[in-house]
Amino acid sequence: MIASNPFAELAAVIPPAAMQAYVVLMLLLVVAGTILDMRHKKSAQYFFENARKAKKNATRTLGTGEKSALALKTVAKEVLTSGEFGNPKRRISHLFTMYGFIIFIVTTAILIFAYPTPEDSAPTILPLLWHLGAAMLCLGGYWFWFSIRVDVASEGVKWYQLNGRGDLFIIGLLGMATFALLWSFTMGLGALNMLFFVLFVAFSTLLFGSVYWSKFAHMFFKPAAAFQKRLIKADGSRENMPAIYDLSDPEVQARFPDIPTYMGARPPNMGLGIKREAPNHF
Repeated sequence: MIASNPFAELAAVIPPAAMQAYVVLMLLLVVAGTILDMRHKKSAQYFFENARKAKKNATRTLGTGEKSALALKTVAKEVLTSGEFGNPKRRISHLFTMYGFIIFIVTTAILIFAYPTPEDSAPTILPLLWHLGAAMLCLGGYWFWFSIRVDVASEGVKWYQLNGRGDLFIIGLLGMATFALLWSFTMGLGALNMLFFVLFVAFSTLLFGSVYWSKFAHMFFKPAAAFQKRLIKADGSRENMPAIYDLSDPEVQARFPDIPTYMGARPPNMGLGIKREAPNHF
């Protein structure tokens, strides 16, 4: 069952051209929703203006090689491994959801456009990856919904409470992946199978059609913001944050007389501070 292409069997009911048109429509909705989100929140305008200000305040000029290295670090940490999450459970949940979504979407497009009918036999690996992507989405998404999201110390909401627009993204993801699997597993069961397919399409439309109101667009800005953060730290602009001083410098100690007291060999006991508790939440 998981080795067969469900879209090829659907071709007996829905023409492949209609399925392909739907995928293109969803792509256009994502593009349009992201552009509208950028215009409404002025996030792109803020990003470029902030980058311009940082460039003026920079104390050193970064070369192409250094910028490339920072870009690679951003991809390796914030994009590929979600290293910005201090809570390992939140990080693992996010990784399952992210990679599950990528695998599911890519294999869906390949199956619909390259192997739309039973005569176009798809390699077994593609349906397997399609089901794996949906399962990973469910694992990461339901882990977040029933465990992390309801953590009283973080968001503190009940699992059955909806947070309006804030939950559109995760609801769309979970509904799409869940009913995709149920649709595939009930293939050949008539009305029940068609019900799951309709729900699969409905939640997919909700996910991709609500980009303007949901958190979908943040996945495009997050890597850019992380890269910009690395740039301003490396070029010395620091986004109006205080400079990093050499605490052993006599001039710095004269400017801040309390440094020897609190940063010397025997500083007073000021408690654990931020280290009082491990990063158990976000």
